[in-house]
Amino acid sequence: MNNTAPTFARQDNLKFFRTLNSRVNNYFKENNIQKTGNWRLYLKTVILITVFLAPYFLILTLDMPFWAHLLLTIVMGIGMAGVGMNVMHDGNHGSYSNKSWVNKFMGGTIYVLAGNVHNWQVQHNVLHHTYTNIPGHDEDLDAGRIIRFTKDAKWHNFHRFQQYYSVFLYGLLTFNWALTTDFKQMKSYLKRKLSYGEAKSPKILWTTLIITKVIYVSIWIVLPIVIGITWWKVLIGFFIMHYTAGLILSIVFQLAHVVEETTNPSPNELGEMDNTWAIHQLFTTTNFAPKNAIVNWYTGGLNHQIEHHIFPNISHVHYGKIAKIVKETAQECNLPYYEYKTMRSAVIAHFKHLKELGMKPELI
Repeated sequence: MNNTAPTFARQDNLKFFRTLNSRVNNYFKENNIQKTGNWRLYLKTVILITVFLAPYFLILTLDMPFWAHLLLTIVMGIGMAGVGMNVMHDGNHGSYSNKSWVNKFMGGTIYVLAGNVHNWQVQHNVLHHTYTNIPGHDEDLDAGRIIRFTKDAKWHNFHRFQQYYSVFLYGLLTFNWALTTDFKQMKSYLKRKLSYGEAKSPKILWTTLIITKVIYVSIWIVLPIVIGITWWKVLIGFFIMHYTAGLILSIVFQLAHVVEETTNPSPNELGEMDNTWAIHQLFTTTNFAPKNAIVNWYTGGLNHQIEHHIFPNISHVHYGKIAKIVKETAQECNLPYYEYKTMRSAVIAHFKHLKELGMKPELI
């Protein structure tokens, strides 16, 4: 990744963000509501954590056929992704509650999902939210050699088939968190002196990472084996849980940024971007299925990526309401507001774009 951070334009002749921010603030003030989560988020938290953990306790305490065991691990994966998108995500953005300790606690649920708070906050809050879709800076675009997410990435012959094999790799997202990704990211971020909020000493960060990984493995692998579940059943169930969660999370993430409409702008030779940060978000982000109640509820508002990227400190439970304000303001300024009406159309658009990116550059 590039270590020289690009800078965004400061002059907004359209006064887009100033106007939008004022309107959104007025919405919350006039309706006398907090920008953080409310009872709907708290209830959702209970439901999703139950979906995630209840099957685990059933597996530990009941003697059941292997097929039932596998079905429960799929349910756990669905709950795991739900906790990540709704609880952990809002917590680590500081939007779950107006109490910092609550945000810290909810953000810490990532440890039960196999991740690490420090790494996630750097990779997501700093790199992705600041440098959205900028090649060499937004790590969400970096899939190594195996998948080509931008035209800037080096093309390989096997990319011609990436629209077919990518979906199988998407399921490995959180499984890689558990095994290798966190260690690689910790080493990289410390070397680059990247942090989110108050910087912590490398000793504390490495100690936290190792201890939480040991606890994680103990809970999800060692404990089930100790109480008598056959080791291979535990490992298969562990993999299926992670694969289910990883597939859901990866697809939701990609629909917002890796489609034909969104751009991958790069800075000029002076390291400067053409647009202000807020306008940049409009060109690099898209919404999907904004009117679908199930998608809205389960994805934690990640289908309202435009609203989330411009207002990451506002809880996702409010995105449906402020979306109209954002869309109208963008249209008034003749700026894009990309959205797919359905989840299906967004999924088709994503894999169609992968196919285009997989073509040999000279043929495009």
